[in-house]
Formats: sequence, structure tokens, C-alpha cells
Amino acid sequence: MRSAVIKAVVVLAALWATVSPTLAEVRILASPGGQVGPFLDLFEQVRASGERVVIDGPCLSACTLVLSIVPDNRICVTRRAVLGFHAARSIDRRGRLYAEPEASREVLAAYPAPVRGWISRRGGLTSRLLLLRGRELAAIYPTCR
Repeated sequence: MRSAVIKAVVVLAALWATVSPTLAEVRILASPGGQVGPFLDLFEQVRASGERVVIDGPCLSACTLVLSIVPDNRICVTRRAVLGFHAARSIDRRGRLYAEPEASREVLAAYPAPVRGWISRRGGLTSRLLLLRGRELAAIYPTCR
């Protein structure tokens, strides 16, 4: 569990380090996700800053919360962007994963309508990773310029 927290902090630091003051953007190059709390904090800061988010690689699991926090008009994707969604889950004291159905419902409800629709058409949030990329992603979010 501690290594997961450390990994999440390292990933968040790497995400935050990609902020370019001259371009006023945060570039997500590769995020495997992690614990929700640090991502919520980071994306709240990004929203408050007015910066644009460029998704330029894998943005998986908790990273996709950016879609719920940063306004749609400040998010763009490159051809390398991949969003990965799955049901919420937690780890018990013994290190076993267990489902969090209420959290999954809340997360799904927070996503923008086009993303919710795409997830729903693929069976909803389950333990299986759903990958949104390519033309389907470009139909929802603009390509970065």
C-alpha cells in the first residue's frame, strides 16, 4: 500500500513537472493512475490555475478524473492519448482488492455526458479496463494544436 502511495506521488510530481509556464498547459504523458485523493488535489489546482490539459499518452484509472474536474474546453488530446476506465476498487488490510460500487456510480456520474455514454455502451464500469482512444476519443475531445 505504501509503495502505491509513493508511486502515485511520483506520477503526480511528473505530471506537475510537465507544466510549461510559457504555454500554460499540463501535459499528461503517461499515468497509470493510483489513489484518487492526490489526483483530485492536482486536478483541482489545474482547474483553478486556468491551464489547459494536453493528454498525450496513457491516462488510466484515477488519471481520468481530469475529465470530471477540468472544464472540457481546456482539455485536448493527441493521437497518442488513451483513456482507461474501470470500476472503483480499494485494498483491504490484507492487500486484497474489493469493489466499491457506490464510488463507481459517483465517478461515472461525474464524467461528462459523452464519456458516460461511451462507457455505458461498453457495459459500464467493471473490473475490466475500457480503453478510449483514436477516432472515438477525438469525437469527444478536440485534437491539440
